[in-house]
Order: sequence, then C-alpha cells, then structure tokens
Amino acid sequence: MKTGVDYYPEHWDKSLWEQDADLMKKSGVSLVRMAEFAWSKMEPEEGVYDFAWLDEAVKLFEDRNIEVILCTPTNCPPLWLYEKYPEVLQVGRDGKRQEAAIRGHRCYNAPVYRIFVEKFVRKMGEHYQNMANLAAWQIDNEVEAGFCCCDSCAEKFREWLKEKYGSLEAVNKAYHNEVWSGSYSAWSQVHPPLGDRPVTQYNPAYMLDYQRFMSDSTIDYVNFQQRLLREYFPQTPITTNTWFCDHMPDFYKLFDKLDFCSYDNYPATVLPEEGYYSHAFHLDFIRGVKQKNFWIMEQLSGTPGCWMPMAPTVKPGMIKGYGMQAFAHGADAVINFRFRSAVGGAEMFWHGLIDHSNVPGRRYAEFEELCRTVKKLKHMEGTEIRSGVALLCGFESEYAFSLQLQAEGAYYLEQMQAFHSAFTHYGVNVDIIDQEADLGKYRIVVAPAMYVRSQKASDQLHTFAQNGGIVLLTARSGVKDEHNNCIMQPLPAGYSDMTGCWVEEYDAVGNRKIPVIIDGQYYQGMRWCDIIRTESAETLAVYGENFYAGKAAVTKNSYGKGCVYYIGTVGLPGLCRRLAEEMLRQTDIPYVENLPERVEVTVREGKGKRFTFLFNNDEAAKEFDFRGIPMRMEPFEMKVLEGGAV
Repeated sequence: MKTGVDYYPEHWDKSLWEQDADLMKKSGVSLVRMAEFAWSKMEPEEGVYDFAWLDEAVKLFEDRNIEVILCTPTNCPPLWLYEKYPEVLQVGRDGKRQEAAIRGHRCYNAPVYRIFVEKFVRKMGEHYQNMANLAAWQIDNEVEAGFCCCDSCAEKFREWLKEKYGSLEAVNKAYHNEVWSGSYSAWSQVHPPLGDRPVTQYNPAYMLDYQRFMSDSTIDYVNFQQRLLREYFPQTPITTNTWFCDHMPDFYKLFDKLDFCSYDNYPATVLPEEGYYSHAFHLDFIRGVKQKNFWIMEQLSGTPGCWMPMAPTVKPGMIKGYGMQAFAHGADAVINFRFRSAVGGAEMFWHGLIDHSNVPGRRYAEFEELCRTVKKLKHMEGTEIRSGVALLCGFESEYAFSLQLQAEGAYYLEQMQAFHSAFTHYGVNVDIIDQEADLGKYRIVVAPAMYVRSQKASDQLHTFAQNGGIVLLTARSGVKDEHNNCIMQPLPAGYSDMTGCWVEEYDAVGNRKIPVIIDGQYYQGMRWCDIIRTESAETLAVYGENFYAGKAAVTKNSYGKGCVYYIGTVGLPGLCRRLAEEMLRQTDIPYVENLPERVEVTVREGKGKRFTFLFNNDEAAKEFDFRGIPMRMEPFEMKVLEGGAV
C-alpha cells in the first residue's frame, strides 16, 4: 500500500523543486505522478525533444527513494501540432471544430494524430527505458467516449458497421430504417450524428451503435499506446485513469489489456441530507472491473472549483478518512491531487494539499497523518476484497438509457446504487462486475435494469439461479434487443420464466413517491411502477395507491435450486434494505445488523490475514456496539481491526 501526490514540475520555478521533494519525503510520500499534460514542454516544436527538465525532476525523487508514475501527455497536444494539422481537432455535433488550448479535444481516429502520438510515445519510451524508479505508466488522462463527428470518424464508423453487419441491407434491418423513411441506399449516406437536435430524436439503434463505435475507438486508442509502451517496458505495469462522466467508454473492455484499473476519486465535500448515494459505490465499481485491487490516481485534496462555483472546503477528517476508505475498498495506492494548488490556468481553484499561500496547513498535516497510518499497515499488502454479492453492469444499457429517458429523474446506475447502498448498510462487501462475467463465486446476484438484452448474460443468470443462486431483477429489464429495438414479448422479456411473473402494464411516475406495502409495513418506490401479473411467483409486496393499489410490486419465485426476486419499482432505501436483508438471511454471508446510518464496514483478507475497516462517512460522531465492542467514531474516522471474523 502506497500514498503519493500529483506533481507538475513544469508549473513551478526550479528553485521550488528540491524543497518540494524534501517535503514529500518528510510526509511519507512513496509515489509521484508526473508529465500527464506536458507534451509541449517535452516537444516544444516538431521533432525537437527536451526531456532534460523531467530528467532532473525524476532524479530528485530517485535520490529520495520515491517512485514515479510517468504519463503519456497525449491529452493535450502542443499548439504547433494543431496549427499545422487542424484535422487533429474533434468536430462537434454542430459541425464545428473544437477550439485548441483546452484539454481532451483531439480526435482518437485522426490518422495524423496517431502518427504524432506514436512518434512521441516511442521517443519517451526510448528515453526512459532504463529509468530506475519507474513505478508504472499512465496512458493519456480521463479518456472519454464523447461524440466526434469529423471526416475520419465518419469513415471509421462506416468501416465499423461493415465489419459488424456485412451489408447495408443488414444495417437497415437492424435499425428498422423504414421508420421516418430512413433507409440507406449507399454507404455514403451514413454519417455521424451531426445537427442540433437532441439525441432522443435520432434512431435509437443508430445512436447506440455510434456510442458503441466511439467507445471502441477510445479503447483502440488506449490499446494503441499500450502496445507501443510494451515494446520498451514489458514488465512495467501500464494503466489509464478514468472517472464517471456522461460519455464513459466501456470500462470492462477499456482495462482488459491493462495491468490494473485507476480511478480519479473526488467525493463530495457536502453530503446529501438523505438518499442512498455513497462514493463507496464508485470504488467498488472500479475494483469490480478487473475484480482485483486498483489505484487512485487523483484523490480529493481541497476545495473543488473550476468550471463550476467552488464547493465548501474539505472538512476535518476527510483527507485521511476518504483516503483510508479507498484502501478499505481495494485500493493499493492513493495519490492526492495535487501537491500544490496551481497559481494559473483553468484549474487554479481546484485546490491541492497546499494552498496558494505555499504554507502547508491543516489539510497537508492530515495528509501526513494518512501517510503515517498507511505505513503502519504495510503488512496489509497482498490482501483483497472478497464478496459473496455481485451487482451486474452493462455499458450498452447505460448508453441506451441516456438515449431515451425512461422517466423523470431516472438514470441507469440508479437502481445499482440503491442496492449497493442497501448491502453496504449491512456491512457486506459488493462487487460490481460486467454483466457477462462469471458468476460462480457469488451467492447473490442483483441484475438491475437489464435493459439491452445480452443472451450470454441471460443464460448465465438462468444457470446461476438453477444451481442454487439468488437473483434479483428489476424494472426495465428485457426491454430492448441487441440493436436497441423493443422486444415484442411481455416484460421482462427473456426473464419471465425465471421470475414467474410478467408485466401487464407500467407507469412512469418520475419523482412521485409510491407506497409499497410488505406485511403491513409501508416502504416507498419512485420513477417506475411495473404492474405485475404473477404466475408461479409469490407476491411479497403490493402497491399502496393509484389504480394498481393491491397489485404486485415485488415478487419471489423458486427456480431450480435457487430463487428469483423481481422488483417493479425503483426502491427507496427502506425497501431495498428490506429485500437485501431477506436475501442475506438465505445465505451464509456474514452481515452486520443495526449499523448507524453512514457507517460502512468492509473487509480485506488474504495470506492468512484479515482486516475489518469501519468508516464513519458522516459529519456527526457515532456511538454504537460492534460485535460486542463499544465504538465511538469521530466524523470521517476510520478504524481498522485486525483478525477475527465479521
């Protein structure tokens, strides 16, 4: 386990470098990430390379036994490249090229851009091939699969379609292009989604394919750099850092050929007054991508503020608490962004550990405490999260959900977050895995909103339940085929045999809260109400109002040696917790009752070691009994218990 900082030597006078390195060494830093945006500094003009300044910085850290993560700075090509080759810039849906001098505005598919990326990555690889303190490589930065509509992407998209469908006739059939007279008669008519119309007005099948194409383009771009780096660094770990944004590439495919996952973690500095959201969900999501430990490449260090108003400051305990929370959920390294707040540029108010005063203060002192704590837990290395519960995720459903809004306020990850929070409430480790991943090691599988059908995922869920597993399916499952067209079968299409029920009708209730009754106790759902007709299933809960009052809202069906639950609404915390507890009681998965709100329990184990983490993710202190041990936890405090069972 390691702690570190993000450092940008190119932003500071060299007179600061040595004192910065000394301060990092004193604080306990073991990792420094550098060079992610410094292409113009390393190649100030075409074919002229200058690594001397970076060599000097690397040597400062080598002398202090601090490892370095180097980044390929391809997120921000130099202005001379854009001036000479403007076709490198992305084209928006309005048909206009993006402006230079902002970040992330290059087109992954532009041939000339690929040429310059290869030249630069090779040059950087050759130069640092024998670097002594190189810990890992990071490719680019926070790659996104947003829509580019340039000529290169248009041509690549046509090639992508030809490979997938084989013929234009097959494309027309898959897209139901007879609607709105949209049939193609020539490949030249296939274009990116140019125009100012909302995406909801385009053919959903076409739009899903374009989002798939942009995701594949992003992944191909990352793998292109990965292959280049492997030539020079066959043993050095390679990753890229990601985050949750509007146009995410498919994480499961993105990291398939990379050594580990990396994530940029910025928990909110103001917690919601109510609701089930916790950024622990994102940590478990990233760990589940490769089902192995991960790194945090950027961790909250100070007040966020940049392209939005500054948020309230990081409260006492957050720096250490959120860092420890990441380790508790499977991180092996936490790197804080950034060492010092920038004094210029668009991110000057995205505060680092040290403010513009250049005087280490409260936050830096807390970071030092985090470093000391992690060093004391060095014997925890080699441990991992082991889960008996899995949540399934399908990025194609995420894309399709965003293309056709299902109900007011609804979004794809919502039900996933709801049940993650419910199991977290009981101190249960949860993996968030690809919907087509192997399910063999789990006892409970929650499959929220299986919206776009995957035959493989469906088959595996059937087999899992037949063999004794517990499955929970939710509203908006089995709605679309693989082309994003509606399936002409009763919902949940492809799953009704295992649920033992089907949907007669549905009601998109949006933000309205609907009572759901179980054994005379009232809970709440929102967004959506499936009106369910049971066949072999038993009714566990009914709706409490509207014309479907008394109709089934939650069902349970025996299937093979296992059982399958179906929930027809988006459950609020009470309902989801009730169902989570019922499922847990049918297994040998250990769980904790009566945890205070916002207190999380996670367990890392392996190599004969076991560590239980208790985290108070709240601004208020908590007093409670944990397994017979009286506990008092201050705001954002983490306690680590070694050995024993949970």
